[in-house]
Amino acid sequence: MFGIDDPSIFFAYILALGCLIFSLWYGITKWNEKDDDENSNHKNKKK
Repeated sequence: MFGIDDPSIFFAYILALGCLIFSLWYGITKWNEKDDDENSNHKNKKK
């Protein structure tokens, strides 16, 4: 079922799951970090 009998498909599923977990972890840990570059912060730009 789902091609899991093939080792390369199983590895692809594991890799996709690992990428999902990493992206969730990275997003949560970097959620409220301040931006070091003041030019990219739209609140500090003068009009």
